[in-house]
Order: sequence, then C-alpha cells, then structure tokens
Amino acid sequence: MAETLRDIVDAVARGVFPPADGRTTVLPQPSHRAAGVLAFTAHSVVFTDEDPAWVYDTLRGVGCDALAAPMNPRFLAALMERTGRAAETVDAVFVGSPLPGAPPLALKEIEDAGHSRIVYARRRRDEVRAWAVEGGVLVMGRGVAGRLEVSVEVDEDVRHRGLGRLLVTAARHLVTEPLWAQVAPGNARSVRTFQAAGYRPVGAELLLHAR
Repeated sequence: MAETLRDIVDAVARGVFPPADGRTTVLPQPSHRAAGVLAFTAHSVVFTDEDPAWVYDTLRGVGCDALAAPMNPRFLAALMERTGRAAETVDAVFVGSPLPGAPPLALKEIEDAGHSRIVYARRRRDEVRAWAVEGGVLVMGRGVAGRLEVSVEVDEDVRHRGLGRLLVTAARHLVTEPLWAQVAPGNARSVRTFQAAGYRPVGAELLLHAR
C-alpha cells in the first residue's frame, strides 16, 4: 500500500522520520481543507492534488539549495498561485505524548458552539472541543491528515504566570494519542511554553487553505 500523509504523521509522532536523503516526497492532500508543505531534517513532504511533475519542475527552478527549496518563498508563492489557495505563516511543529492522570487544572468544557474560539477552530479543524479556565481557553480538534491538534489562548492580564504551560500540559492529560501543535517560530514565548510542557519539535509546516 502506498504511503499516505497520515502514515508519515503517525510515524513522526513515534519518532520515526522520513529518510534524511535530501529528497522531497509529493503526496495527495488528505482532504480539500488543506494542502501544504511539511519539512523535516533533510526531507520535505509536499501534499497537494496538483501534478507531482509540476511540483518537481518548480522546485528545480527555484534556484537555491535543494534542501531549502520546498520552503523557499518562490516555491511557496508558485504553489499558492497554482492552487488558488492562501497561506498565513510557516510554523514550527511540535508533538506531545499523552500523559496519565487528571489535568493540573480544573477545566470546564465549553458547550456553546458559537463561542468565538470554537467558531475560529472549526474553520481549520474537525471534531473541535474547547475548555476554559479563568484567564485562558484550551482548544483541540482534528487537523492535517486527521491528527489531533491543540491551541491555547491566555488573557493578556494573566500572562507570564505559567498558565499557558499548564493549559498545554493539561491537554496531554485529556488525550490517548499524540497531540500536535503549530507555533510561529517568532513567537518565542509560545515556543518556550510548549517545550516546557514536554512537546518535542519535529519539523516545520506551511498550510495552504482554500480561500
């Protein structure tokens, strides 16, 4: 059976990465919701329904080191133009393993489907659930290739007190499978938060969403 993006995602969560051979793998996108690029150590994965021959030809024409080409702005701009999709930023990607026991916070699940964080998350994810504590919100849902993804929001007036770290740690207590997070590399505060909570950096990612 041919390898799928979900196969790669599941393997990476176990610590098994694509071969560091300098190549790029092109796979069909797992759903209409998102196409994109995942970059690992010396191996990238482009997932799109576009012709793989076009992807490889465009990568060769970028004019930079082959290892860097899949995340080069010229290739990403060409991919957006070709697909008619929009992108936001290249994210660092982290994975956290499930933790036993109860979360370190008293979380209250948000039942209101119209809550702003749930509405926003449903644009990008399926099976969205959210929990609240005083000063913060924790959101989880299924994103790229059906992987379980987490995001948090902490109120400005309670930041720098460790609430973000407690929230992303609590998320690991709520799951029975690997939990993924996408963090803008420039957001050093969030990068430190996820690392402090035991999430492992595994690669970089750019998602292309339907306009």
